[in-house]
Amino acid sequence: MRLTSSLSKRCAWVRLQLLVSALAMAACVAEAPLDGEVGPEADILGERSDALSTRVRLMAANLTSGTNQSYDPGHGRRIMQGVKPDIVMLQEFNYGSNSTSDIRAFVDLAFGTGFSYYREAGAQIPNGIVSRWPIVASGEWDDSSVSNRDFAWARIDIPGPVDLWAVSVHLLTSSAGARNTEATQLASFIDAVVPDGDYLVIGGDFNTSVRSESCIATLNNEGVVVTSSPYPADASGNTNTNAGRTKPYDWVLVDGDLDPFETAVTIGGSSFTNGLVVDTRVYSPITAISPALSADSGASNMQHMGVVRDFLIPDGAGGTGGTGGTGGTGGTGGTGGTGGTGGTGGTGGTGGSGGGTGTATVIINEVLANEPGSNTDGEFVEIVNIGMGSAAIGGWTLADSSATRHAFPAGASLAPMTAVVVYGSSAAVPGGVSGAVGASTGALSLGNSGDTITLRSASGTTVDTVTYGSALANTDGVSMNRSPDLSAGASSFVLHSTLGGSSSPGKRVNGTAF
Repeated sequence: MRLTSSLSKRCAWVRLQLLVSALAMAACVAEAPLDGEVGPEADILGERSDALSTRVRLMAANLTSGTNQSYDPGHGRRIMQGVKPDIVMLQEFNYGSNSTSDIRAFVDLAFGTGFSYYREAGAQIPNGIVSRWPIVASGEWDDSSVSNRDFAWARIDIPGPVDLWAVSVHLLTSSAGARNTEATQLASFIDAVVPDGDYLVIGGDFNTSVRSESCIATLNNEGVVVTSSPYPADASGNTNTNAGRTKPYDWVLVDGDLDPFETAVTIGGSSFTNGLVVDTRVYSPITAISPALSADSGASNMQHMGVVRDFLIPDGAGGTGGTGGTGGTGGTGGTGGTGGTGGTGGTGGTGGSGGGTGTATVIINEVLANEPGSNTDGEFVEIVNIGMGSAAIGGWTLADSSATRHAFPAGASLAPMTAVVVYGSSAAVPGGVSGAVGASTGALSLGNSGDTITLRSASGTTVDTVTYGSALANTDGVSMNRSPDLSAGASSFVLHSTLGGSSSPGKRVNGTAF
């Protein structure tokens, strides 16, 4: 059973260091990445609910070609560029002279300059991990069955309160028994080191001939990862990953904490419910994964296909690696409310896809401009995705008639039928309100005599807008709400008290959860 920890990330890491020291005869001591580089810390939205989520695309890639077990020829690099993984577990991680500058240049070219990486040292065909988010610790566990590589691992500070541990493996080709020995050893390292509450992914080249091999059963029976079907497949339903597409060599396996968050891999107009086996020879249209070329998966000595799985992880916001959309396509502006006639909302906007299926429709649903008492930090704006697909809201802004008051961090995603509530300050968020954040500028400054609130996409297009008059803001502590609740179109806003209660931030107007 994996180590259970209820402490914070940093406290858990202190305990981890002690454990690793005890394992020093069997594994390398954990340390900051020797030849990795850490990109900027990802922004985090409030860690209070699962209304906000981050799409994380995981990929296993033994995609070397040519004669040197390296990525120099470019076939594998183009495939990864086209698929845009957020975290990739690489095998045979060789490029150029293998100098730090050459490896950094490969990571920059294949993934981006903000990506972090770890590559095990002193191996002929090293394993490694590349990540959109910071790698805060990394190292290698000894694979005693083989001399030219080990198990490479990285602890990644993905957005939200839970870290993700990624392990890159390359098991032996010699026999199923040898692979099971490696799996047993790997399970013992994971059980001893990885906190039970953290996410875990093992990805790479397992060299398995069938899915029922003992090494897979061992990882499942030890409770390390979930190994059951359904499995990633190409558009034709083929789940095998060797060059001839007859054997399941390559895997992306996650633990029971992460598995429930799996979502379809969506690229362009194609959706792969259980994940994707990337074979450029059959992928159509190939332009959707440009710069990959149709012939890349059939290149000389290209012996594996890439495997991709996507997860929509709650409680955070981070890069979406191109898998999400670009924001709202626009809603029409609302008309001003006068006197006691109430306000009118805009039509709502169609958000970019950030996960799930269907179309996202994002609206401003509830506004509290006249806060309870005199603490203006208690003002809030409730934004709801009433559509069927997740909305990629990274870079979206919320403004009143005077200025922009809040900006959502890059990569933020809003799941279907969920809300995010932006308060004047995070300190004013009441207990029990889900999906709440404080305004990034430190205030909303909504006018009690009337104002206009506008939600814009990252490109500046209006997604939704609400103009209200004093009649909707002259009652202390009572919000204004769409009527009917959660309605798109140019629906009216009325005092919440006419619908029941004073306000319902993060919930339906009747107080029930979305």
